[in-house]
Amino acid sequence: MAQDFTMFVGTVGGGLSISHDQGESWAQVRNPIPSECNVRAVTVYPNDPQRILAGTDGAGVYRSERQGRGWEKLDSPLDGEQVWSLAVDPSDSGVIFAGVRPGAFRSTDGGAAWERLRLDVRMDGPLGAPRTTIMLIDPRDRGTIWAGTEVDGVYRSRDRGDSWERLPDVGPDVMYGDIHGLAVDPGGAALYSTSPFGVSTSMDDGESWTHHGFPDNSEGERHTYCRAILMRPDDPDLLLVGNGNGIPGTKGTIRRSRDGGLTWEAAELPVAPNSVLYCFGSHPELPDTIAAACLYGYVYLSSDGGESWRKLRKEFGEIRTLALSPN
Repeated sequence: MAQDFTMFVGTVGGGLSISHDQGESWAQVRNPIPSECNVRAVTVYPNDPQRILAGTDGAGVYRSERQGRGWEKLDSPLDGEQVWSLAVDPSDSGVIFAGVRPGAFRSTDGGAAWERLRLDVRMDGPLGAPRTTIMLIDPRDRGTIWAGTEVDGVYRSRDRGDSWERLPDVGPDVMYGDIHGLAVDPGGAALYSTSPFGVSTSMDDGESWTHHGFPDNSEGERHTYCRAILMRPDDPDLLLVGNGNGIPGTKGTIRRSRDGGLTWEAAELPVAPNSVLYCFGSHPELPDTIAAACLYGYVYLSSDGGESWRKLRKEFGEIRTLALSPN
């Protein structure tokens, strides 16, 4: 069933582009978001799809109250920061989390004031100061916040971000801790993470993990690079993972599981991705509509919950984030 929605695509070097007609036509935001900036994080308010947040590299955080038709820059200490992830609390939209490099910020008054959180990541990793690639508010307990970091593993807060603990290593190699995506089953115990080694599943809140890789996409390489993970809002057993043969890679795949990650299959795409499948976009009010993008500019849409896909005519430069908002 066709669903009416707006799509947001954040890029490196090309700012933010918006389509209000399901990807048929596009407009680039030129003011006040700089048209040539990096936009790595876009999120839609869970309680109001007209409200959108966009985070940039160094140019701050912006908000639209009219689904991308007009933006305001938030006065915040995030100016000058690399904003890699944004999350809005579904139960209290005044609470916003922003993952940066390194660490994280929180606002409890809708973005008027911000505080740097005590997310004390390790600064001596192989890639230097780690990026906080994803922040996730646990749907089972809004007081629990998850943070995935670049080569520093998974962190958890039990008090809405006031204090944090680093969980045990995800795997035996340091690169298992290069966390790219997180997902939580809202009605169960499963916690999922993605890394250069594949998909990891924990049934004990991150204390231990099992791993699943996709070696057929790596052609003998030890890494089976996985990026974003998406859990279908109305069916947590249906998972999608963006996969490829490296970053940026030369090919990509959408991996699909129908049984909570026990078994996986490769989705059929009409045009082979030219790089790793990097990000997904969805919205609970659009359960059948899923967007996916590879790093080097291809965007795919599914209108049947990930069963089939079509590639959009429009191609971008380097895509880093996707978001969907119901019209």
